[in-house]
Amino acid sequence: MIALSINGKIHNVDVEADTPLLWVLRDTIGLTGTRYGCGIAQCGACTVHIDGVATRSCQVPVGTLGARRVSTIEALLQDGRLHPVQQAWIDHDVPQCGYCQSGMIMATVALLAENPKPTDADIDAALTNICRCGSYQRVRAAVHAAASRLRDGNTHAASAQ
Repeated sequence: MIALSINGKIHNVDVEADTPLLWVLRDTIGLTGTRYGCGIAQCGACTVHIDGVATRSCQVPVGTLGARRVSTIEALLQDGRLHPVQQAWIDHDVPQCGYCQSGMIMATVALLAENPKPTDADIDAALTNICRCGSYQRVRAAVHAAASRLRDGNTHAASAQ
């Protein structure tokens, strides 16, 4: 058994230590917001936070986590309210097919925690997630909008429907 701290709860999972975190999240724990994309840490669809750092979960063996804290897209919803990044994604019509968006959102949340006033160049450097639909211009606009909301102290923007 391996004990994992996921979204503030301890989960004891009966998996091999070399099992990728992505598959434990999806198949063992049932948190399916984190997506499988490429399996080689290139696309970013599987991005989660490990101790606050955006990390591609498809290449993280669960046996290496120890007491580190993992947060997934499911943790962003607080008291029925969307995170400002999630609300900005809606407001700016970012998703098209939507498949990569949970990874993009998680990467954005980590970026804004580190850099509350990112430039377009900062966004491009930090968000290396691949979007087949090419919604990168909308992503940049949404990141700037979310950054503004967060700087204004609006930590959870709207009620989830």
